[in-house]
Amino acid sequence: MTPRQIDRYARHLMLREVGGPGQNALLRARIAIVGAGGLGGPAGLYLAAAGVGHVTVIDHDLVERSNLQRQVQFGDDRIGRPKARALANRMMALNPDCVAGARQRRLDADNALILLDGYDVVLDGTDSFETRFAVNAACLALGKPLVSGAVGRWDGQLGVFGAPGPCYRCFVPDAPDDAQSCAEVGIVGALTGIVGSAMALEAVKIVTGAGEALAGRLWLYDGLAGESRTVRLSRDVDCVACGDSDVVRERKRWTSRTVE
Repeated sequence: MTPRQIDRYARHLMLREVGGPGQNALLRARIAIVGAGGLGGPAGLYLAAAGVGHVTVIDHDLVERSNLQRQVQFGDDRIGRPKARALANRMMALNPDCVAGARQRRLDADNALILLDGYDVVLDGTDSFETRFAVNAACLALGKPLVSGAVGRWDGQLGVFGAPGPCYRCFVPDAPDDAQSCAEVGIVGALTGIVGSAMALEAVKIVTGAGEALAGRLWLYDGLAGESRTVRLSRDVDCVACGDSDVVRERKRWTSRTVE
């Protein structure tokens, strides 16, 4: 590291769980963030500040005025601009060590493998189950850990999914019939900062090998009560994405050939 980097990351270097090897791992890391909104914003800013060398932000949306109550990575002057590019520019302005790219595309089952190939960790902060399922399937096929966060009203949750533990669809097999967006039920802005920052923390732990990631566990936060708890998750052998049935195994073989 250069003298400037040693000075910039001094507080990381003092941590025995990170130190020089961990910081160098962060500088070499490649991370993809799906969703540049309330969760992807704080996650991206903290990953950039931590010195993650390459981050790609994937989001098809434009900044709207109603976003600004919680998506603090944007200002009034960004309204109408592509979210992915606006967040990527903010990250690079925050830390020149971070090369941030933007993909202004909606991630779906048809392009997820292409968009997520080549990254060490994937973060998903989207509010669409269709997108979440596509991200999960791609991460399974690519063998990459998935850090998944979600918020609604006053509640947040966070987990790390992927082999050998349960995948996201072991936890959510199908989209709930009564699923509602933040636009429909509301969201307290500061909650997205809590969960988004925690997503960045999990990614830092995975890259550096520090501590124990939330693999196989789900962190639940109740903002109104100011309480949290962690529950264990089990792998579902009949999971449509990672299960052991003949149909699932054939899908895995087909997906692997597609990736190659």
